[in-house]
Amino acid sequence: MKYYIGIDLGTSAVKLMLVDADGQIKRVVSRDYPVSYPHVNWSEQDPKDWWNAISDALFELLSGYDGQAVAGIGIAGQMHGLVVLDKNDRVIRPAILWNDGRADKETDYLNFTLGKEKLFEYTGNIAFAGFTAPKLMWMRKNEPESFAKISKIMLPKDYINYILTGVHCTDLSDASGFLMLDVKNKRWSAEMLDICGVNEEQMPRLYESFDVVGKIKGELAKKFGISKDAIVVAGAGDNAAAALGTGTVGEGRCNISVGTSGTIFVPCKSFFGDYRQAIHSFCHADGGYHLMGVVMSAAYCNKWLCNDILTTSDYDAEERSVKDRALGKNDVFFLPYIMGERSPINDTDATGTFVGLRGSSSRADVYQAVLEGVAFAFRDNLEIIRNFGIDIKSSCICGGGTRSKLWCKIIANVLNLELHLPLTEQGPGYGSAILAMVGAGESESVVELAEKLFKVNEVIRPDPELVSLYNERYERYRKIYPALKKLYKDIK
Repeated sequence: MKYYIGIDLGTSAVKLMLVDADGQIKRVVSRDYPVSYPHVNWSEQDPKDWWNAISDALFELLSGYDGQAVAGIGIAGQMHGLVVLDKNDRVIRPAILWNDGRADKETDYLNFTLGKEKLFEYTGNIAFAGFTAPKLMWMRKNEPESFAKISKIMLPKDYINYILTGVHCTDLSDASGFLMLDVKNKRWSAEMLDICGVNEEQMPRLYESFDVVGKIKGELAKKFGISKDAIVVAGAGDNAAAALGTGTVGEGRCNISVGTSGTIFVPCKSFFGDYRQAIHSFCHADGGYHLMGVVMSAAYCNKWLCNDILTTSDYDAEERSVKDRALGKNDVFFLPYIMGERSPINDTDATGTFVGLRGSSSRADVYQAVLEGVAFAFRDNLEIIRNFGIDIKSSCICGGGTRSKLWCKIIANVLNLELHLPLTEQGPGYGSAILAMVGAGESESVVELAEKLFKVNEVIRPDPELVSLYNERYERYRKIYPALKKLYKDIK
């Protein structure tokens, strides 16, 4: 029996998964590591902490299994993080993470001085403060001595692949979030490299996610007891890898992830997008493309309300307080912008906001409003995707938020979509194992293998009466942000 290792390099922890050639998960282990917040809106990590955590976890993952049977390794990672090495392969500064907001001025320069239309021509996307290119521009301006030392530029998961293989590489799905990739043509944008002040030699070599980039280094194979012939694939950005684990490949499918942040992910075979909309147009891990809307705070809103405001960890009790008869009839609204918002408004100044509170409003009303607010934010993105002419009638739904059946019901009715819950919550680690399996020859097609391995556990169907009620509520909700947009900037 052959085994495959899938690694999910997250923001607060790494998860390692051992999968056999039939796609059965044999063991999952995880390790935490710290996040540093040295200034307001800054978010950093030491890349060496990632490798130390993975290195430690590998021994537990393989305990009791034949490491010589490991045929391949794949890694999915948190996107957009800036990792820079000097000529001696030393980390120059802590990685600047995806949720770091320091590069707002650089983002504004790209969107409004260079211009969104020109930026879209170069990259297929517009700028967000979380993307990698604005961070590189920030470093060039604010840390010129460190910037001058840069020999290699990479994303978080690419740092791990570099340690594993010695190959300076990235995959197209993760590279799409650099804002330095010409996504449509799958090559680095010469114009964006020039704007950021770097050259192509400093950038990682581009691969499809399922491409083999090398074999594990001999000394590491010996250290962990893994076969020296184990291949390592380029891997993928976390959202693209998670989509593989839910069978969201090819065309005509959709995946909604209700994690700390939220995503709505729609694969397509051809590239298209619109510079006037803050929806990402990225390469997919299956070799095609995808559209993606990102809600910065999804399950995090629920955690924030319960843990920090209501000071409770009893999520079930809060959920039970919301009665079915109240669905679609809540007069309290919540804008879930507690960390600003990415898609589709691209506004780092926006904040979480309750509207409609009265003396008669109850704790249950507030809790319900938070769940509904996140669902409405997903719908904001779905409406734009539908305006592209894509007809979405059903979606897979995954992530920690799906443990709430109430939340799934609300989302199904707000979006008017049939939702498919996976049999097992597999996530990016499973998707990266699928990529390793394809790289090692278990299948010739990512699409075929992902569709074969995905199993539906439960289907949640929208109720026409609730859909009608939520349509009316959504029309109210969508008027709130435009009314507050200027105020958010004024009170910053």
